[in-house]
Amino acid sequence: MTDPCKPQACAIQSCLTKTGFDESKCTQFIDQLYECCTKFYQEKGPDARTPCCPVPHLLSLKLEQRNKEPLDARLV
Repeated sequence: MTDPCKPQACAIQSCLTKTGFDESKCTQFIDQLYECCTKFYQEKGPDARTPCCPVPHLLSLKLEQRNKEPLDARLV
């Protein structure tokens, strides 16, 4: 099975490499990965697994944290 969210995960890695690993400059790519992962679990179910996505309960936690306040990844 090919990982449907691999392009988003690779985009994060590419961004981090280009920015000297400054996560705050890559948040759009992180958001895109989380959107892809959300769709993946909606389609495949909560027991599905893919190496590019956090498990569902961690994904929910990360999304909740990102929605609470503007996130500066450097503070995390």
